[in-house]
Amino acid sequence: MHDINIDFDAAIQTLGKPLAEKARNLSLAIYKKGATLAEEKGVIIADTKFEFGRHGDGIMLIDELLTPDSSRFWPKKSYAAGKSQESFDKQYLRDYLISQNWDKRPPAPNLPDDVIENTRKKYLEALTILTGASHAV
Repeated sequence: MHDINIDFDAAIQTLGKPLAEKARNLSLAIYKKGATLAEEKGVIIADTKFEFGRHGDGIMLIDELLTPDSSRFWPKKSYAAGKSQESFDKQYLRDYLISQNWDKRPPAPNLPDDVIENTRKKYLEALTILTGASHAV
C-alpha cells in the first residue's frame, strides 16, 4: 500500500477536530525540532512524513521518523534553488528504479550490488553527519 497524503480537512473528517489538531501540532513541533538540529549540522530536511495511529481516545506516533527513508536530506552547503539536489536519502534508489521503468508493482527489479552499496553509503553519511558518530556497519 502506498502512503496517501490528506489535507487538514480530511484529517478532521477522519479523526475529529481535537485529534487532527493534535496530530498537526505534533507534526509541526517534531519537524521544527528535527529541522533545527539538522540545520545546525549542515543538513536541510526538505520534507518528511509522520504516521500517526489511534490509541484509545488519543493518537500515537507510529513508524519511523526523520530518517533517510521518511525524509529528504540535502546538504546545506550545496543547496541551490531550482535544481536537482544532492541528497543523503532514498532519492538515489528512487532514481535508479525510475531508470528501470518499474511500474511500482511487484515484483520489484533486482538491485545491483553497487546500487545497494551506494544507498547504504548515503544513509551512513547522513547518520554520521547528523549524530557526529562514525558507524562502520
